[in-house]
Amino acid sequence: MGKTILAFDFGTNSIGCAVGQSITGTAQGLPAFKAQDGIPNWEQIGKVISEWNPDLLVIGLPLNMDGTEQPLTQRARKFANRLNGRFNLPIALQDERLTTVEARSEIFARGGYKALKKDKVDSISACLILESWFENNIL
Repeated sequence: MGKTILAFDFGTNSIGCAVGQSITGTAQGLPAFKAQDGIPNWEQIGKVISEWNPDLLVIGLPLNMDGTEQPLTQRARKFANRLNGRFNLPIALQDERLTTVEARSEIFARGGYKALKKDKVDSISACLILESWFENNIL
């Protein structure tokens, strides 16, 4: 039986979201959540969690290229802890180095500069986070 997994690309102004299935190992972007200084509308996140009923939440962990933590790393961990506390679902952290760069190049390849809208970048980043998690975790 496959597992449904939601992934989040944490940011202070926008939080990307994607859903995926462990059977296929693929993800699809969902609308990004607006955030104010890293705080999302928890009710909106709750609706998405209710709709998809995930078995696991994967949160992208922003690290420097050398693997060290950066200021956003602790905020992403705090976001993950809040998700766990509010929704009582298992959490996994996934190294997200390069996902935003990959997302931008993928969007640009499809639609040029006009396609580089922030919410699209965040949702595709969440897809890449989830797909890289699938590659590293056989369920």
